[in-house]
Amino acid sequence: MQKSDFDESAAGVYVIAATPFTETGGVDYDSVNSLTDFYLGQGVHGMTVLGVMGEAPKLTDSEQTTLMQQYIRRVDGRVPVIVGVSNPGIDNLASLSKASMDAGADGVMIAGIAGLKTDEQVLGYFDKVMAKLDDDTPVCLQDYPPTTMVYMSNAVINKLINDHPRIMMFKHEDCPGHRKLSAIRNAPDTQGVRRVSILTGNGGLYVPQEMRRGADGIMTGFAFIGALVKVYELFQQGNAEAAEDLFDLYLPLIRHEQQFGFGLALRKETLKRFGALTCPAARAPGPAMDADDVKELEALFARLRTKLESAGETVPDGI
Repeated sequence: MQKSDFDESAAGVYVIAATPFTETGGVDYDSVNSLTDFYLGQGVHGMTVLGVMGEAPKLTDSEQTTLMQQYIRRVDGRVPVIVGVSNPGIDNLASLSKASMDAGADGVMIAGIAGLKTDEQVLGYFDKVMAKLDDDTPVCLQDYPPTTMVYMSNAVINKLINDHPRIMMFKHEDCPGHRKLSAIRNAPDTQGVRRVSILTGNGGLYVPQEMRRGADGIMTGFAFIGALVKVYELFQQGNAEAAEDLFDLYLPLIRHEQQFGFGLALRKETLKRFGALTCPAARAPGPAMDADDVKELEALFARLRTKLESAGETVPDGI
């Protein structure tokens, strides 16, 4: 298997892969293959496995390793694969990082952990983490305060990028964070900071504004990931207005999926309807849809179909 390129110039749409489960809670490895094929068929430029959407904390160590290996085998070097390795234990983080790179991953994603309150604590933590990683392990630095409860200032982010050349990518998910994104993007010109790739998350809620502020792409688990691929491509072609028009058609579903915690159930149900996985279940304790939730989702699908048809856009199969 040939590794894909992953460096400071990485760009595009990196999908955060779901973890498929059976009705009894086991990992559905057959659906890992179909889900991978679906994502690649949607034109994604990269994949992130064992992310927040991947329910990684609910997996055993052996399940994490086996799942990561299967995703990497199925992708087979066609796009870069990043593995989320954040863990309260630095030795555990380093172990999964090594296993991921040995399996053929292109890099790892690392966020701060609860309890880091000051700039000095954040810098000290990442210094220790980087010292534990193999020298050739590329890193995506994740800034996601709503979940990690760790705030990284612009000064800390810039120092980490300058101090640790293995940081190739910054995942921006602070919210509100548009000014922060601009500051990090402009830092190479204004402060001489090394330029790295910036991908944005937050479920894709702010993609048009983030692309206009200089983001290199998007990293999210939005079920209609192919739509965001097209939005990204339109931006790359210099057609920002058409990109935002298309984005607006999907915005009600992007917003609906952003319900904290429950959005995972919506995404998995949608992926099931696409034929990408067999069972939409999350591993317990996890969200599940009731009849009213299904009715709401189907109403949003119906509105999306109407809007796409009126705009002359393709209606995705399954909705």
